[in-house]
Amino acid sequence: MLSRTAANLFWMGRHLERADTAARLLDVGARITLLPNTDEGYRNEWESLLRASGAQQPFAERYGDQINQENIESWLFFDGDNPSSVASCLERAREGGRIVRTALTSQVWDALNTAYQELRQMQRRRGKVDAAELTDFTMRHSSTVRGAINATQLRNDGWHFINLGYSLERADATSRLLDVKYYVLLPRVEFVGSGLDNYQWQVILRALSAHRAFHWAYGGEITAAKVADFLILNGESPRSLLTSLYEAVWNLDGLVRRYGEGVPANASERARQTLESLMARDIEAIFDEGLHEFLTWFIGEIGSISTAVHEDYFSGRM
Repeated sequence: MLSRTAANLFWMGRHLERADTAARLLDVGARITLLPNTDEGYRNEWESLLRASGAQQPFAERYGDQINQENIESWLFFDGDNPSSVASCLERAREGGRIVRTALTSQVWDALNTAYQELRQMQRRRGKVDAAELTDFTMRHSSTVRGAINATQLRNDGWHFINLGYSLERADATSRLLDVKYYVLLPRVEFVGSGLDNYQWQVILRALSAHRAFHWAYGGEITAAKVADFLILNGESPRSLLTSLYEAVWNLDGLVRRYGEGVPANASERARQTLESLMARDIEAIFDEGLHEFLTWFIGEIGSISTAVHEDYFSGRM
């Protein structure tokens, strides 16, 4: 496969998952605003989304210090100047799919194109749709495209590249959504374990469509340790860091087997090392290290793996 084709398939997967993440971030913020906010309470819920997504500076350049729901909705969903907005990601995913149209089944292309056309209609209604509708639109179309990929694409190298993009982006996304929780934690230790603290953990579960799955796995009690374990170390959780990284390793190993010695295996080796390091931890060790510090490390590891993927497969050697 040409490196250009591989790169477009990889980034199509990443952009689709990134659009889904932006919508889930918006959902987290909208849910948290249902709680009362005071100067003595948790940090600004909207600013927490910008911090976790690493978008404080570009947002400030666009909107100044006007951090409110209207501007955040615009930034995360519609804004073409934000490369991680839903609109930007869906447009780039569709363009990437158009470039490699012959590598996609008609069902995948139709799902991509339908999402794009409905996005354009929604852009014309900008200002008349609420956060719930924006979130539902994105997650619905993300699921439709992903379903078409899994149901109709040949399990060849192109399929590995698409799903590698999905898995790396999902690992990064779950980390950032968990980091939102770090930024909205109450400032006094006595609030840990309180009703508000537990509600915030429930918000994260619901934003990841994992609330029912969590209860199946852990029962009714929601605690910080259980939720973090479910979203970080539980291999049965579809959006956990462990599951996402395992899928990335599996797809990278599939590419190594397919291409043999013709392509370096730096990305595969780096991903496997990160997976082994993750599996060596338990949730107590992660909390002792600091949740934010652990997530910062993990996000950096995902970035390094992505860079290695580019060097191994997209630099023109294929």
